[in-house]
Amino acid sequence: MYSLYAIVFGFIIDLFLGDPHRLVHPVVLIGKLIDFLDKKLRSVFPKTPKGEKTAGLVLWILTVVVSTGIPILILVICHRISPWLRLAVESVMCWQILAVRSLKTEAMKVYDALKTGDLEKSRKAVSMIVGRDTDRLDDTGITKATVETVAENSADGSTAPLFYMLFGGAAAGFLYKSVNTMDSMLGYTEPPYKNIGLVPAKMDDVFNFIPSRVCAILMLAAGALLRMRVRNGWKIFKRDRFNHDSPNSAQTESVCAGLLGVQLSGDAWYHGTLHKKQFIGDPIRPIEHRDIIRACDLHFITALFSFLLCIILRIGLLMILPL
Repeated sequence: MYSLYAIVFGFIIDLFLGDPHRLVHPVVLIGKLIDFLDKKLRSVFPKTPKGEKTAGLVLWILTVVVSTGIPILILVICHRISPWLRLAVESVMCWQILAVRSLKTEAMKVYDALKTGDLEKSRKAVSMIVGRDTDRLDDTGITKATVETVAENSADGSTAPLFYMLFGGAAAGFLYKSVNTMDSMLGYTEPPYKNIGLVPAKMDDVFNFIPSRVCAILMLAAGALLRMRVRNGWKIFKRDRFNHDSPNSAQTESVCAGLLGVQLSGDAWYHGTLHKKQFIGDPIRPIEHRDIIRACDLHFITALFSFLLCIILRIGLLMILPL
């Protein structure tokens, strides 16, 4: 029950406050751990494809153990002092794991920059939320990149964390965030990440397999509530949901593209290398700045549906487990 209440409080706090910038963010600490292990393990293991892949496996295991073990230890200690202290601390943890408001905030910074016509300011704003090279993006490319990342991170920032917190509270949420952060930092196909990032990338695919598909269905429901092109969303989802190197990323991107009636994805530059990518969706109309707002609305309603589903299932588990 403590974890159930913590999820509720954490979600509500996130909606009102977004990322706790004045606090040391655990994801930043996880990122520093990954960076430290990356440098350390590269110096220990042979600089061969096999050696780097092994280093990536060890890095993944150590990061998951530390990122999950420390929150468990903290919550156990807090619970022994006072259940109320545990509830307060776990609520803060759940708040830090979720990224519902912050994703919208960062996306709207891109929208505001685009409205001023300042391309460099827009590129800088979008560089904060995408992993691709942004120096080559024009106005349309920046808009597309923002809509794509909002669609993809609807799963990564809300549905997937809630899915894991459903079963294991904040500790399981941190387990997921560590897996997702490793993929964000290391899961690239070009050097120097190609080999050491193989295990982190594949494990992120595993962890996101179910949440990405649940999020896609919930996004369709959100589109219906917002009176978007639901039939087209379903059509593009069925047709284009595997038009991506990742088995998960295009699940929500395809729904978003269909609901908006625009075409997303296509070739993109990463670390100076051009990656050939399939298109997602049909260009029923040209993409426009306001599609960022529409994508954010989709994201918010999808996150709300994910939260309600999580709470219902969590209550169901609490009723079943005593039996």
